[in-house]
Amino acid sequence: MSSWKTIQKVRNLKAEVKKLVKSGDRVLLYGEDGKKFIVKVEEGGKKGTHLGVIEFDSIIGKEFGDVVTIGKTQKSYYILPPTYIDDIFSMKRKTQIIYPKDSSYILLKLDIKPGVKVIDTGVGSGAMCAAMARLVGPTGEVYAYERREDFYNLAISNLTEWGLIDNVEIRLKDISMGFDHSNVDAILLDVPDPENYIHVCWEALAGGGRLGIICPTTNQVSMVLEKLYEYPFIDVEVWESLMRQYKPYPNRLRPVDRMVAHTTFLVFAKKVNKFIQQRVDVENEVSENQDHVEQIEQKEEINNQNNC
Repeated sequence: MSSWKTIQKVRNLKAEVKKLVKSGDRVLLYGEDGKKFIVKVEEGGKKGTHLGVIEFDSIIGKEFGDVVTIGKTQKSYYILPPTYIDDIFSMKRKTQIIYPKDSSYILLKLDIKPGVKVIDTGVGSGAMCAAMARLVGPTGEVYAYERREDFYNLAISNLTEWGLIDNVEIRLKDISMGFDHSNVDAILLDVPDPENYIHVCWEALAGGGRLGIICPTTNQVSMVLEKLYEYPFIDVEVWESLMRQYKPYPNRLRPVDRMVAHTTFLVFAKKVNKFIQQRVDVENEVSENQDHVEQIEQKEEINNQNNC
């Protein structure tokens, strides 16, 4: 009798640990043909799919990882919790998103973690803002700035749906008017003309704060670098992230036929309160030497042309 009670207790504990689907939960349905989509399940609801109609009542009460089979067609879906990547690739959006291969590195380089105060500019549909909000937690804060009202409303809608809006303070404001926040730990600058806002970023960052800048083209990177070197920023880096997926077949492992190659250039820098004077002198000397070398090269090129 005591052993039976023990078994019952173990079963009860397992039931408590299991993550069961409840009405109102967001669920990723992964079809037997590999197609997937996210639904919000509610009692009495249903979803028409290419494999047939799914009754939500047949999902509620099941454990994540279970299978739901559609009655008439006998086709099946796996029931999974949606991940961040699932969310951003299925969300409503009006703008290009920062791809996970870039956003993951940005989060690491800007050192986004619990308690951090970070500014996100050019919020768009809210994908990058959501990634930051997931990490800063209740003790941190994401200060988001968006100048277009339609993007502003869409970002609020997406962040609310994902349950992250409480970690974000989003403002409908053009950053050309400056930031309302200061002494922040990090800033992500994702606007069409980032070179015009380097000064306001420097002013808003705390000493040692991290700056990340999104630049789609090389000439934009050059303009950003020129502006960065006008202010006390150090540890300046330029990156491009390339990632290739492979076909997961043991007997014929090979890359997929197509890949998302160039998406953006990433520029990073750290704010200091002032440059070391010796560094400034050295940089000026290097610049003068470069100018001198260029003048010599130009003279040699003219002489060569004359000799021809």
